[in-house]
Amino acid sequence: MSESPVNPRTKKRVFVAGHNGMVGSALCRLLAIDDSVELIVRSRSELDLLNQSAVKQFFAAQNIDEVYLAAAKVGGIHANNTYPADFIMDNLAIQLHVIGEAFNSNVSRLLFLGSSCIYPRETAQPIREEQLLTGVLEPTNEQYAIAKIAGIKMCEAYRRQHGADFRSVMPTNLYGPGDNYHPENSHVVPGMIRRFHDAVKTGQEEVVIWGSGNPRREFLHVDDMAAASVHVMNIAKTNYESVISDRCSHINVGTGVDCSIGELAQEIASIFNFSGRLVFDTERPDGTMRKQLDVSRVQGLGWVHTIGLREGLEEACNWYLANEH
Repeated sequence: MSESPVNPRTKKRVFVAGHNGMVGSALCRLLAIDDSVELIVRSRSELDLLNQSAVKQFFAAQNIDEVYLAAAKVGGIHANNTYPADFIMDNLAIQLHVIGEAFNSNVSRLLFLGSSCIYPRETAQPIREEQLLTGVLEPTNEQYAIAKIAGIKMCEAYRRQHGADFRSVMPTNLYGPGDNYHPENSHVVPGMIRRFHDAVKTGQEEVVIWGSGNPRREFLHVDDMAAASVHVMNIAKTNYESVISDRCSHINVGTGVDCSIGELAQEIASIFNFSGRLVFDTERPDGTMRKQLDVSRVQGLGWVHTIGLREGLEEACNWYLANEH
């Protein structure tokens, strides 16, 4: 009696590293509705990405087709200033283990998610991908930035030496559902949301904003970032290669529009109907004075953001209110 034929796998097995984070969870929400995807996730307790042996065993056993590398140790200015060794060591280790084992296990495609902090502190605006490594980094997050630059260069190296289809996207400042609202270690949007909410809740007459309020930042909703990541992952290899070079293979992702930190604070104050004073604490560091990305590469590949800042901030505020502990 002949054996029954083995049915070929009809879905691609997609591993999202860092699925519990803000970006990873947004990716999972989007990929979960794709019938062609079998989503693979592991919690930190199930798979420690800092453990090379564990990562190797995972890839050897799982037959992964694609990887979204969204796992990272992240935080705002305070966290980066306080824990610089943790930020560089943990992020380098995660990238080394996941990218290396993805290649060793013949993963067909990998997308590395970086950060716009990779660019020099003082550089022309809007920032083009080619401006990477052309100047001094912002000191307050230098270690994190160096780790992310290393991730880009690892993907480039595997492309150049082995022809691996490893891609990189560099998001601007992200916000949205699942963000970190820690009072000290959060990024600017969730930090403001928490402070304005607390002020309204407790009847405070003023809210303190870190820094002068003058720096300008570009903000992208995390669901837009997830959509851009899937778009870049799914385009044909020839299309991706048409906009990159061997030594500049990452793609900026953002809105192409920025605002000042003071304007952002006023917008969030308006959402919470806060009518008190805004006090700018100039003893706190401003960081880079302006950071706006040139997004012509990703737009040339057919992707543009769909969520406006006011709409996105309202959603983020509502998510925080619904999930406040």
